[in-house]
Amino acid sequence: MKDTRQALIAKLHIARQQLAMAEADYRSLLARIAPGCTSSTQLDLLQLLQVLAEMQRLGFVAKPGPRHGKRPQPTAGRQALMGKIAALLAEARRPWPYADAMAKRMYAIDKVDWLDAQQLHKLVAALVIDARRAGRKTE
Repeated sequence: MKDTRQALIAKLHIARQQLAMAEADYRSLLARIAPGCTSSTQLDLLQLLQVLAEMQRLGFVAKPGPRHGKRPQPTAGRQALMGKIAALLAEARRPWPYADAMAKRMYAIDKVDWLDAQQLHKLVAALVIDARRAGRKTE
């Protein structure tokens, strides 16, 4: 119940930003829907839903959030690059978080899975350079 309430409060703040609603307008909207309330933290669950419905009527469009749990699977074109990265990491006896850290440092992207094909090529090149530097095989 508390998590649902917190999620709705967060959604209200997102809606307020999306609608570019001024502070005074936001407060008056809250007071109109829930008399006596001037903050979203003062609203109960039903009032939060009513305020959100009003914001949707005013033009707020909720975008779907990130889906958690299932990692993206590489497409056929990227599968070979992911295999090369896995081989280079195994040869160097390094874990996948090492490649993730390289992706974060090179592109400010947290996971290798989220890199596009061009970025994957450059990551493979960086791992090959590292292997040559250390005298390991690269093929």
